[in-house]
Amino acid sequence: MTFMSQFTSIHLDILKEIGNIGSGNAATALSKLLNKKIEMRVPNVKIVSFDEMMEMAGGAENVVASVFLRIEGEIPGSMFFVLPLRQATHFIQQMIGDINFSFEEPPYNEIALSAFQELGNILSGSYLTALSDFTDLSLYPSVPALGIDMVGAIISFGLIEHSQVSDYAIVIDTSLNEEGSTDSERVKGHFFLLPDPSSFQILFDALGVAKT
Repeated sequence: MTFMSQFTSIHLDILKEIGNIGSGNAATALSKLLNKKIEMRVPNVKIVSFDEMMEMAGGAENVVASVFLRIEGEIPGSMFFVLPLRQATHFIQQMIGDINFSFEEPPYNEIALSAFQELGNILSGSYLTALSDFTDLSLYPSVPALGIDMVGAIISFGLIEHSQVSDYAIVIDTSLNEEGSTDSERVKGHFFLLPDPSSFQILFDALGVAKT
């Protein structure tokens, strides 16, 4: 039996519920920040291999905007929030009120970079708070690091920098948009949560669901 096959739909349903709680908190914070109603949802949660994670982000050579942070505490690991450049540009345009901004070509506007870091802060912080509250585990996020680069370079740097190797990732799909926007305008990204090898068992023990 493979490692991933040991996790059931119950595990994923719990993680999705945690994601929805976190997205609700993030939507409230973003709505206050932007002074407009923001809707967020988590349509799907998966546990995938490292290679599958790369493919979900468009392939190792696909250029994306990302926020990376380390999770310290009782279930240490790494977290990446990844958005396609076009969708990151669209949302940051809303945040800073500049329809001419783009992530396509450097140099990047410092205000826009700060806004993207704040977006990452809000989203990752809201999810980790929900995860901590649900599991009663202590989690401490590091200061987020921004990256505009190929998926493979961003993720490899983040993991190698901290000498951590993870074969599997929890993928939390994230969808956010301004209230009243169409589905085509919805910003769709991914959270990649990569618990350190010893953290998976601690996480699921804390959730109260034993591996089968």
